[in-house]
Formats: sequence, structure tokens, C-alpha cells
Amino acid sequence: MAFVKKTLSRFRSMYMKRFIFRCLCFGAALALLIFCPEQYDVMYGFNFFKGFSFFHILWVIWLIDMALQLMPCRKYLPIGSQKFLSECFNPFRDFSVARLKDYVLKCKKDTLIVGSVWALLTASIGALYFLGVIDSKVLLLITVAFYVFDLVCVLFWCPFRAWFMKNRCCTTCRIFNWDHMMMFSPIVFVPGFYTWSLCLCGVIVLAVWEISFALHPERFWEGSNEALKCRSCTDRLCGERNCTADI
Repeated sequence: MAFVKKTLSRFRSMYMKRFIFRCLCFGAALALLIFCPEQYDVMYGFNFFKGFSFFHILWVIWLIDMALQLMPCRKYLPIGSQKFLSECFNPFRDFSVARLKDYVLKCKKDTLIVGSVWALLTASIGALYFLGVIDSKVLLLITVAFYVFDLVCVLFWCPFRAWFMKNRCCTTCRIFNWDHMMMFSPIVFVPGFYTWSLCLCGVIVLAVWEISFALHPERFWEGSNEALKCRSCTDRLCGERNCTADI
């Protein structure tokens, strides 16, 4: 049997490298928790301005990531993250308005479920913190773990897609840009410039995404946006080279 080499798309290759980087970040954060826990003090109050730590680097990276999500940046971000922008909307001729309304209704139900599940998870983590089972340093470590898990969802397996959203792939994901808000949710319990600045920026990205959906749901649905169909896809984050799953 002839061996066929399966090459990765540019975006999937890029995201695999990002995944490796994030795993290294988690390893570094775990090592610091064990051997140099004072690095975590950046979280508290205005300690952010009193020194330099590994977490300052992550703070800058996270802010850059969020800033990129708010502007046209197809060179570095897949269309799943950019579809709220008018630049990524390619109107599908004669799409069904009735089906678009059905899609919006389904999205409302799906996002309510996902939001409730994540709120429950965040509340559970907060309860463990306030009961003294875990400390604030572990909350930041959990955030870094979520930073890794975000790309597990993109590259390997996504529980939100499998259990709740039932969407075809990341390109059509209704909650693609919820990632930072979800990622930073554990550290909302720790008052400080570091924690609340990240949480605030995550909420801003979420708000822009949700307002865009409310005003222009047609940009998010593959039935009205030709750019989201498999035949138009060049990102291939799903890893499939010849997907024919168009509706």
C-alpha cells in the first residue's frame, strides 16, 4: 500500500505550534507554583506594577490575542473567530430568512445552556476557593490550564460542540470568541489590576461578539454566509482536506 503524506493546513499547523507553546506555558506555571510561588503575587492588588514575572509575559500575550480578535486579522486568525466582521461576510444568494430565524432561536437556546454550564463550573471553582480547598494561586493555574484546553477544543475534541452546540466545526461555532471570557473566569475572584484587567478585556471581546450577532446573525450562519461553507474553507482547522459537509 502506498504511503500518502497528509499535510496540515497553514492554520492547523499554526495552531499546533500554539498548542505546544501553551502546554509549555502551563508547565512553566506549574513549576513556578512549586518552586517559585512568589511569582504569583502579581495577581494581588497593584503588585503588577512592583516587579516583573513570567505572568507579565502571559498578560501581554493574552491582551494581544484579545486585541487581534477585535480587528480584521485573517492572516493570524481563522474565519471562525472573524466571521462577525463585515469583511468576512459573503452573502449567500436567496438564503432562507425563515431558516435564519430558526438558527437564531437555536443559538439562543444553545448559548443559554453553555453559559449556564460555564457559570456553574465557575461558581464551583469559586466555592472551592472561598472554602479554602484551593488558593488564589491555583485559580491562576486553572486559567493557564484553560488556556491549553481552549486549543484542545479547536484541534482535537470539543465538549461544547459534541454535547451542546452540535455545530459542524470551529468555522461555524457560535461561541468561538467566548474563549477569553471563559478562560479568565476563575481569576475574577481575586481582586487586583492583573486579574480584573484581563477579565474586563475578555468581557469586551464577548460584548463585541454578542452585539455583532444580535445585529447581524446572517454573518454567523453558513446558510447565509458563503464564506462559512466547507467549499469556501481554506483554514481546515478540522484537519479534513476534502470535506463535503456543506448544507
